[in-house]
Amino acid sequence: MSPLSGVSPPLGVFLLFGQVAALGWVAVKTLLLYATAVAGLRLTKRRMIAELSPFDFVAAVAVGAIVGRTATASDTSYLTGAAALLTVIAVHAVVTQVRLRSPSPHWFDHTPRILVDEGEIQRRQLRRCGLTEPDLYAILRQHGVASLSSVRYVIFEPKGAVSVVTRDRPVGDVTHHGLRHAPRP
Repeated sequence: MSPLSGVSPPLGVFLLFGQVAALGWVAVKTLLLYATAVAGLRLTKRRMIAELSPFDFVAAVAVGAIVGRTATASDTSYLTGAAALLTVIAVHAVVTQVRLRSPSPHWFDHTPRILVDEGEIQRRQLRRCGLTEPDLYAILRQHGVASLSSVRYVIFEPKGAVSVVTRDRPVGDVTHHGLRHAPRP
């Protein structure tokens, strides 16, 4: 009931604006969740925020979803959201530690893929990476490559970046490491 008119507001007004009195609690819950997420992420390895592996991406999306959903849900308490948030962060920390100690890191990360080998496009590897030849040409142009014949290797890295090694540069131990771990055509 509106104190001014003695009539309750139309349903549309309620759906549009909700319960104005609850906005303060939404703000408090959001602030607490934000502080909990920041504190939890500060305790984890920095790599979650740096270059994202699939596990990092899932954790980051889950953290955002938990904060967003819990902050605006009237039927979800801060403690419920904090428990979910801290669980995701803890699981991510465990997965990170297992990855670091795993004898088979390929269980967790993709292996590098050679997309161009001595100037020759490896079409099967392109398909396995979900790329097309036009995608490859766009990547090469972004790396300043004008001709495929000037390319020694193009390596699709485990985290999705692409490395281009041209013929005018020596192939050093860093490139050999990537080539050694990539399946050969």
